[in-house]
Amino acid sequence: MAGRWNSRTTPRRPPADEPGGALPSLIAPQLATLIDRPPSGGDWSYEIKFDGYRMLARIDSGEARLFTRNGHDWTSRLPALHEVLARLPVDNAWLDGEAVVLDATGRPDFNALQNAFDRRSTSEIGLFVFDLMYLNGRDLREQPLRVRRELPRELLDSADTPGVRYSEDFAADPASLVASACRMKLEGIIGKRAGSPYRSGRSTDWIKLRCGLRQEFVVAGLSRVKGARTGVRSLLLGVFEPDGSLRYAGSVKATFRSDAASVFAQRAAKLEQPAPAFYNPPAPERDRMHIWLRPEIVAEVSFLEWTPGGELRHATFIAFRDDKPAAAVTAEPVAPMMVDEADGTRARSTRERPGPRGSVILDGVRISNPTRVMDGTTGHTKLEMVRYYDDISSWALPYLRDRPLALVRAPDGIAGELFFQKHSERARIPGITELPAELHPGHPPLLVANSAEALIGLAQMSLVEIHSWNAVAPDLAHPDRVIFDLDPDPALPWSVMVEAALLVKVVLDELGLVSYPKTSGGKGFHITVPLTRRQGWDKVKAFSQAVARHMARVVPQRFSAVSGPKNRVGKIVIDYLRNSRGASTVAPFPVRARSGMAVSMPVSWDEVKDVRRGDEWTMRKAIARQRTLRTDPWEGYWRTRQGITAAMRRAVGMR
Repeated sequence: MAGRWNSRTTPRRPPADEPGGALPSLIAPQLATLIDRPPSGGDWSYEIKFDGYRMLARIDSGEARLFTRNGHDWTSRLPALHEVLARLPVDNAWLDGEAVVLDATGRPDFNALQNAFDRRSTSEIGLFVFDLMYLNGRDLREQPLRVRRELPRELLDSADTPGVRYSEDFAADPASLVASACRMKLEGIIGKRAGSPYRSGRSTDWIKLRCGLRQEFVVAGLSRVKGARTGVRSLLLGVFEPDGSLRYAGSVKATFRSDAASVFAQRAAKLEQPAPAFYNPPAPERDRMHIWLRPEIVAEVSFLEWTPGGELRHATFIAFRDDKPAAAVTAEPVAPMMVDEADGTRARSTRERPGPRGSVILDGVRISNPTRVMDGTTGHTKLEMVRYYDDISSWALPYLRDRPLALVRAPDGIAGELFFQKHSERARIPGITELPAELHPGHPPLLVANSAEALIGLAQMSLVEIHSWNAVAPDLAHPDRVIFDLDPDPALPWSVMVEAALLVKVVLDELGLVSYPKTSGGKGFHITVPLTRRQGWDKVKAFSQAVARHMARVVPQRFSAVSGPKNRVGKIVIDYLRNSRGASTVAPFPVRARSGMAVSMPVSWDEVKDVRRGDEWTMRKAIARQRTLRTDPWEGYWRTRQGITAAMRRAVGMR
């Protein structure tokens, strides 16, 4: 077989001095990173994301072996593919691809793939090859993708390879490709940097753009009807945390075939244990009982989104998987796609470098004292806070743009002395813009943050909290929103706060005002009502005061409209003073200067009942939530057009 195939396109051949060496016994695959949006530029190649099993093929002197992504030898399970690959006209090679079964319409069918393995009838399983890492004694992994992909195309074109195909790439823009993939009910697309080498492990050189959320989960329990001895109502799912603990992530209805149910029941019976493996097991159910299992079974599940409590919403069972160990199952992170002028995308590692005297340079901003501990409870450092504001910028900036800021500065960490700042004073903050002084006569220029550089600059100055006005420059005379700050007696249980927020929503709904909630990052909720800018500060403040007083009259045992500790004993104060000119409220997403450094998180009204506390979201959890959300919790906020009418004022007792 030696020398029977050569590339017909000489310039695309590897250079003569390319390193060779013995054929590796095993190569770990390169993995793609799930991202939140397509890259806006750069030299990328896009392929279909096949719904199958990742499979790597090693060919040496007419003998072929097939390996899963975790290095398990599945050659004996795929005899037909083994036979075809062994006939390829090469001395030796490593190929990377995806094992799939196509349905009658030509789409990958994961259930059919599972059935083929279950029946041990795998002749219908094909392999789509998308990379070639080693060929005829030459290691190609340092070659750019564009070179590596031409070689398997030519190899498969030149040989009779039934069942082994080349994975084509597409030139259209990624947004259009994703839309097409979703219409065709495919899983999504894979993007690869055309100039990148092959690197085992996960990186942003390969990216995933999915039509929906889908990943593997560990099955660590099941539920069945109370009193029943057999049957499965739902699977109890979990993911491993970085510290190795297993977090309960919700349940999925068990919708598999009767023969598969029998196999699962036999396997589950051997894994039963008396106590849950989850550190946060689900609460008991009235009509069902929970059977706990050792966390060894892996299931693939699709779902709509993650709830604020970290559980799946609208989950659908896909299949059990044997190609991935349970210990490797974690919540799949979603990386933001950074943009720069050079190649369209970049990871933060390419924007962050060491600076002088122990500093760090991030996007040209020098971060001094990066290891300073900002919160002794969590150990969060200044650099962690800077990185958070960098990561959250695309979501936070729309709510900050052109709004005057009030900033809480913690130069010695949040346990030290805190300073409130509204103006630049002596120090210039990178990226921060000063508004014209005439917009706020008699005061120094106000500050606004309209860029990621500005947020990095604020964090560099140890400015922890970012509060903003209820008006946008240049029209600072007319507020564009009204905010109700629900401030509870700390002794009240959180369930009372949730109930109170929903009661305020009922009143606002009755008035005809659309509202949007967010956690305060502290003890309560902030409820935001967007307005068209028709009324001035006095009228808006008077209306917010009237709403607060109305709530206190209607539900006096729950609400108070008067600030101060003595007025909130056993109650929740509705703070309407946030609606005065010059007053401010913490913006969506900034960190709070409190132990734990939680953030103020926008949520939907449907999610409010699932929120467990006002400081539920840490910096890490906030980023994870934003990257996994499919829909904006404040969907419709920017399209809302509403004002305070005379009828509304009368309804809350105003004259």
